[in-house]
Amino acid sequence: MDILAAQVGGLLKAHGLLLATAESCTGGGVAQAITGIAGSSAWFERGFVTYSNLSKQQLLGVEAATLAQYGAVSEACVREMVTGALANSAAQVALSVSGIAGPEGGTPEKPVGTVWFAWGEKNAAIYAQRHSIAGNRAEVRAQAVKIALQGVIDLLNARIELA
Repeated sequence: MDILAAQVGGLLKAHGLLLATAESCTGGGVAQAITGIAGSSAWFERGFVTYSNLSKQQLLGVEAATLAQYGAVSEACVREMVTGALANSAAQVALSVSGIAGPEGGTPEKPVGTVWFAWGEKNAAIYAQRHSIAGNRAEVRAQAVKIALQGVIDLLNARIELA
């Protein structure tokens, strides 16, 4: 985890960019991994832990209609979470994560281990992915943190390739 967080920091710092996180099922685990890196204040702007639907609406501007139609664990929700994190921070890059860590809460359509992620830059496309993560609650959350960090690395590496 430390290696991924350090790689995220190196890429953000090299580009002079700040990151914001919008987390639900990871409960701030991504922000914790990031702030575990010395000097992260140079590239980490803030983290939003929006565990409830109300907090997603109030802090990130996720639409009530989105939550009603698709639920918190959905592509639509994580995309709006990234948009809200960018709009409500000084960051130029944001990630979001929302899922069902278990052991309860799963449904046939969204079983335990279903996690949606999104990554984006200000005034650019937002990328979203759904993952099915096996394991207990701690394992799902830990793997989700890794996927979220790797997504930032992938986003910024794609930026370098396009330059």
